[in-house]
Amino acid sequence: MVLAASRSEEAGLAPFLSRWTAPDGWVHRRYDRPSEPDVPRRGRLLFQTGRADMIEKYGDAIDNFRAQGWDVTAFDWRGQGGSGRLTGDGTGHIDRFDRLTEDLSAFYTDWAAEAEGPHVVLGHSMGGFVTLSALAAGHIVPDAVVLVAPMLALRSPVGQWAGARFARWQVGRGDPLRPAWRRLETEAAAAARQKRLTHDLARFADQQAFRQARPDLCLGSPSWHWVAEAFRATAALRDDPALARIETPVLMLVALADRLVDPRAAGRVAARLPRGEMVAFGKDCAHEILREADPVRANAFAAIDAFLTRRLGAG
Repeated sequence: MVLAASRSEEAGLAPFLSRWTAPDGWVHRRYDRPSEPDVPRRGRLLFQTGRADMIEKYGDAIDNFRAQGWDVTAFDWRGQGGSGRLTGDGTGHIDRFDRLTEDLSAFYTDWAAEAEGPHVVLGHSMGGFVTLSALAAGHIVPDAVVLVAPMLALRSPVGQWAGARFARWQVGRGDPLRPAWRRLETEAAAAARQKRLTHDLARFADQQAFRQARPDLCLGSPSWHWVAEAFRATAALRDDPALARIETPVLMLVALADRLVDPRAAGRVAARLPRGEMVAFGKDCAHEILREADPVRANAFAAIDAFLTRRLGAG
C-alpha cells in the first residue's frame, strides 16, 4: 500500500530524495530512482502529480514504471508536498499557474541534460495541465507525453463561463487566499471524497492514514484565487492555437465519470493534437486513474505501455 511504501525513513525513500532550486530561488523536493536492475532500461520518465499531491502518493505507480524499465524522476510542485507553502494555514494556493509552467520548464531543461533518454513526461490532473502548457509553449521537448485525467477544465455545475465569473466574484469580495471550501473530516465527507477520487477503498483509506501521519506534506482546500486562476488558465490553454502545432506524441487517459475535471474538454483538446491519442474509462473509473481498483489500473498501465512502445519503439 502507498502509506507503507511512502514513509521516507521506513521504506527507504530518503536516499532517493534531493533538492532542486528553481531560477527564482524556490527550493523543490525532488525524487530520482533508477529502473529495476533486472529489466532492460527503456529511458527516463518524469512523473508529475496533481493539486495537493506529493511524491509518496504515487509510490506504487512509480514502481510500476520502474518495473517496466523506466528511470523515474518526480518533484513536488511549488507550494505543496515537500516544496514549501505559499500560505500559512495549509490552504492550496498559487499566484499564477504560469509559475508552475516555468518551474516545470526549468526543471525539464536540467533533467533532460543529465542523461540519455528517451525522455517521457507524465502529468496527472493539474500536472497534466502544466505539462501540456509547457509543451504548447515549446518549453519542453520530450519524446512522448502522457496526460492522466488532465485538468483542462474544472468540472462546474454552472458551466465554465459562470463558474469562472463566480470565482472572480469570490476573489473580489474578501481575502483571495481564503479556502474556497472547508475540508471536513467526518465519515460522510470522507466517503464523498472517496467517490470523487477512486473506487479502491483500501488505497483511499491508505491515503487518509498518510494525511494523519504526515500532515506536513498535505494541503487543504484551494484558495479562491487558485480556483479563479484555474478557470482562467485552463480556458487560455484550450484556446491556444499552439495546440495544433504540437508534434510530440501525446496520450490522454480520461475518466468519463470524472467529477473534478471536465472530460469533454480533454476530448476536444485531444482531437486538436496532431499526434494525440485518447483512452476513455467508464463509470468504474474516478479521477485518480492510476490509483483506481486493480482492473482499471491494469488497463491504464497497459494503455500507457502500448503507447510508449508504439511511439518510441521501447519494450
